[in-house]
Formats: sequence, structure tokens, C-alpha cells
Amino acid sequence: MTTLILFVLGLGALIAGAELLVRGASKLALSFGISPLVVGLTIVAFGTSSPELAVSVQSAWAGKTDMAVANVVGSNIFNVLFILGLSALITPLLVDKQLIRQEVPIMIGASLLLAGLTLDGGLSRGEGGLLFALLIAYTAFLIVQSRRQNAGLGEEYAESLHSEEIAAHPEAWDARLPVQLALIAGGLGLLVLGSNLMVDAAVVFARHLGISDTVIGLTVVAAGTSLPEVAASITAALRGQRDIAVGNVVGSNTFNLLGALGLSASIAPEALALGPAMLSFDIPVMVAVSLACLPIFATGRLIARWEGGLFFAYYLAYTLYLVLAAREHDALADYALAMRTIVLPLTAVTLAVIAFRHWRQPDRA
Repeated sequence: MTTLILFVLGLGALIAGAELLVRGASKLALSFGISPLVVGLTIVAFGTSSPELAVSVQSAWAGKTDMAVANVVGSNIFNVLFILGLSALITPLLVDKQLIRQEVPIMIGASLLLAGLTLDGGLSRGEGGLLFALLIAYTAFLIVQSRRQNAGLGEEYAESLHSEEIAAHPEAWDARLPVQLALIAGGLGLLVLGSNLMVDAAVVFARHLGISDTVIGLTVVAAGTSLPEVAASITAALRGQRDIAVGNVVGSNTFNLLGALGLSASIAPEALALGPAMLSFDIPVMVAVSLACLPIFATGRLIARWEGGLFFAYYLAYTLYLVLAAREHDALADYALAMRTIVLPLTAVTLAVIAFRHWRQPDRA
């Protein structure tokens, strides 16, 4: 009963925290003339990824390398398939050109880099330091780029930021910078508190079901630490801040790979060792999911409802595979065969056709 109460309290904190964070971040973007996309890629993305950072660093320091890596890999898969899928099912998501041209390729590059660094079966301190240094460089690049674009942002983002409404109500209670910063800080605090409560409760439930630590890391903990992203992205989509909704997911994935894993590997007592399943299945799935974002995002610069449904269905299929594998179920072999020979090839062909049609268009954005 206590566990259920903690779960409900955590959910309430997540909902309240997401509302505060999105409101504060969108108002902050207006105050500084920064695009909602940049806010989503930095403040919101890094803030909502703080649970992944905390869990991975703590796990690495305690020697639980499976949990440290599984949390990040599982979170990245969850962010794209579940969060973007569910958000697009609620309302189609507009995709900024900068995401297609710059941020998604960076996310894909970070995923491929991790896959390459772990080919030897682990992630060393030096490799972790490289990842973390790349995060610092990426963040600095975004800030410099945003400042250079500031002069031309006013007209471009006037409508999306509802500047007319703010101008008409200059004394609105959330128009002041200290209030906006307080909203962001309070929202992040509630998101972290809520996710911690829900993760603790979910782990108790999972252990009662006899699920292994690796599967818990890939599913329960990964989903739990991504709950801030879920709350922030869905709330942003519902409030019309769809740049924040998509930018939050892409920025969070990049931060998870470069920041959470980079710092975890840098401070771990020894190299982060990866299990065979992580190397042969989970990391390739993460890379494939990242690659799938490019054609989906590029077509019409919109994530349509059917594309969101496709993402969401794949997350359910991935989770079912993990559960069957954990329990060594008799249906696992047939299920894996169907996925490899029918579902995945059909999806690959569909994405290739979508991409081909898009890049043949002479007026593509």
C-alpha cells in the first residue's frame, strides 16, 4: 500500500513539475529572444535528463555497470519511441529545420560513436572523458549559435511565442525573470522528486515479478528516469510549444549519451563492462531508432499521428521482446524470427521510400 501511495505522489509531482517547467521555459525564451527549440535542447533537455545522470553515475560508482549503461540506452529508446510516439498521437508535432539539419545528425553521430567505442565490450575512463568533452563543446556551440541568431529571431518567432499577448499584458505574474527562473527550478525539482518516487515504487513492483536488474534498467528504470521527458514533452505539445516537445527529446538523448554515460564512465572505479545482449541487441536498436528519426522528421517537417503510432507500437514490441527474453519464454524464438524477417524489413523499406520521396522533391526544406 505504501508503494502505491509513493507511486501516486510521484505521478502528481511529475504533472505539476512539467507544467511549471514548460511555462517557465517558454516565458524565458520570450524574455531573451531565444527560440523555444534552443530552450528545449538545453535547459529543458538537460534538466529533464538529470534523473538519468543521477542513476547512471550512482550505478557506475557502485559497480553496477549493467544498470548504468542500460538506463541510458533504454531511456534513449524510450524517449523516441514512447514519448514522441505518444506526443504525436495526441497532436502532430512540427519539426524545426535546425533539428533535421543539425540536432538529429548530432544525436545519430553520438549513438554511432557509442556503438563504436563499445565494440571492445566496455567503456573506459578515457572514452567517457571524450564523450563528456564533446557535450561541453556541443553546449557551447549551441549557445554561440543562438546568440548569433538573436538579431533575427524576433519576427520569426513572434507568433509562436505569443508576443502580442505578452505585450498586451506586460505585468503578467510570470513576465519577470526571477519568476521564470523560479518556475524552471521548481519544475525541475518536482520532476526529479516525482521520477525518484515512481522509480522506487516501480522497482519494487518489478522485483516482486522476478525481473532481472538488466531488464529493470532497460525498462522500469529507463522509463522511470524518462518520466520528466514524458511530462515535459506531452505538456509542451498540449500547450502548443511543439518545438520544446521535440527538442526536449533530441536534446535529452544527446545529453544522455555524452553527459550521463560520459561522466559515469569517467568516475567509475573501472571500465563500464557491457553484456553480450547489450552489445548485440540493445545498442543496435538504439542506433536504429536514432536513424529512423531522420526520414520521419524530414517528411513535411512533421511527425504525423500514424508515424507516432508506429513509434509507439515499436516500443511495445521492444518491451515484449525484453520480457520474453528475461523469462526465456518458449515463444521468444518465433517472435524474434517474425521481427527479423517481416516487421523490421518492412519498416526499413517504408522508411527508405519515405526518405527517397522526400529528397527527390526539389522544394524540400
